[in-house]
Amino acid sequence: MTLLEHLAELRRRIIISVLAIVVGAVVAYFLYDHILSFLEHPYCHVLKVNNVKQACTLQVFDPLGKLTNRLKISFFAGCGIALPVVLFQLWRFITPGLNPNEKRYAVPFVLGSLVFFAFGAWVALTTLPYALSFFQSVGGKGVGTFYALDPYVRLVMLMIVAYGIAFEFPVVLVALELTGVVPSRRLRKARRGAIVGVTLFSAIFTPSSDPISMFAMAVPMYLFYEGAIITGRVLKK
Repeated sequence: MTLLEHLAELRRRIIISVLAIVVGAVVAYFLYDHILSFLEHPYCHVLKVNNVKQACTLQVFDPLGKLTNRLKISFFAGCGIALPVVLFQLWRFITPGLNPNEKRYAVPFVLGSLVFFAFGAWVALTTLPYALSFFQSVGGKGVGTFYALDPYVRLVMLMIVAYGIAFEFPVVLVALELTGVVPSRRLRKARRGAIVGVTLFSAIFTPSSDPISMFAMAVPMYLFYEGAIITGRVLKK
């Protein structure tokens, strides 16, 4: 292909991805009540565990708050629904430039990216109730909590995205090993630096900034680091 043909192909793939996100957002808009109930679950769980006698409802302090949050949640959920389509379009765009050996790894890497992102989202939602309980205990027993819808939903979304991206760590490492950019022996020698780097990364990029969430990100990432070393050695052989 010429440069213009490559750009035309890229535009086509981007348009398909955007359309997939729009369709996903429309579907999520009509499933808004179910999605919001799912996002509220960590908060409701904390209230139930701590025997707090108050309704599990999020507050809105802006006349347009309900609409803007519905659109925001719909878009975020639409991106999640369209993620397989977006990754497939990315794969189809780069496939012509790969040799047969590289194409063999393309599908496993796309599927692996989806699985690890979903796993990261699950860990984020599982960890969030403990983070909320930590914040409540720090504030004192005499201080009640009424969460606003917008900051709460933003925190949940950031947690899902942060953990989802962080848990792509082993996919990136294995790809670097297979391409020869970072040999397995170098990763083995850099274990101490990896521990420090993973801990700093988790401390900086954990949206809730509490110790529970930080370790819930750091420990799996280091385990992924060790697993990537073994996986890279096996695949290279």
